[in-house]
Amino acid sequence: MIDPVEVLKATLSLPTLTLPTLSNPLPTLTATTTHSHTSTPTGGMPGSYPEYQKAGEVGMRTLWVVFVLMVIATIAFSAMAWTVPVQKRLYHVITTMIVIFASLSYFAMATGHGISYHHVEVRKSHSHMPDTAHDVYREVYWARYVDWSLTTPLLLLDLCLLAGLNGAHIFMAIVADIIMILTGLFAAFGSENTPQKWGWYTIACIAYLVVIWHLVIHGRQMANQKGGKVGSFFTAIGGFTLILWTAYPVIWGIADGSRNMSVDAEIVAYAVLDVMAKAVFGAWLLLTHMNMPESQVDLGGFWSHGLSSEGTLRVGDDDEGA
Repeated sequence: MIDPVEVLKATLSLPTLTLPTLSNPLPTLTATTTHSHTSTPTGGMPGSYPEYQKAGEVGMRTLWVVFVLMVIATIAFSAMAWTVPVQKRLYHVITTMIVIFASLSYFAMATGHGISYHHVEVRKSHSHMPDTAHDVYREVYWARYVDWSLTTPLLLLDLCLLAGLNGAHIFMAIVADIIMILTGLFAAFGSENTPQKWGWYTIACIAYLVVIWHLVIHGRQMANQKGGKVGSFFTAIGGFTLILWTAYPVIWGIADGSRNMSVDAEIVAYAVLDVMAKAVFGAWLLLTHMNMPESQVDLGGFWSHGLSSEGTLRVGDDDEGA
């Protein structure tokens, strides 16, 4: 006969069955937290991380170099102004102000001011998978547009005075120029998914054509009437300026417009144009003007002597007449 107590004792004394453990468990999927600030991480899905397009070491050095060059130009143009009488300093004053504003702008950009990020969402279509999108943040140097809104009207004023344009044409050319710069700024921050961005860009190009029309048609005609030397010089320096100014919207379309140019390359391209269009332009204008009396602008006595006191009422005149 089987004793139940003995069976229970035998059962409790059996060895415990244990399952073998896996030596290589399945790895857990964890998200990587570190990524580049300039591009989408390799191996990640597009849109995982935003892309930041910003200046590197080359771009920042270029900004500092141009700042120094503009300061040197400011000192040189100021020194040249002191070598001529006050009534002959009009070109010197205008041209010196151009490089002063450029110096301030480049100092602001080199020290990290006057910069904002423009956000766009870039979408890509795929044939066998859903469309993907990722965010792009690109630096926009709005201090550059502030610079242009001040310096390009002064550059135009130099050319218009050299040609001898009347006040109406000078005013219209400067207004068109300001419209060109402001609409370029609006385009730089325009939305990608609407005609807004390229609409502003088109308006800027139309305004530029108005500037060219005033300089080429009216400016050249008036300059030729002032004599052969002035006409030839205006054609040379005016053509030089128009070639440089035409390059600006081209660079804008490749850089800020379509983002097919890096921020460093954009900075270098604009830096070369700014040095040529401001410092080189100013030196050429002032050195030629000093040796060309025909280019002198007659502003009467106001520029050197102020408003005439003739006809003003002085204290005590009424008492003397009484």
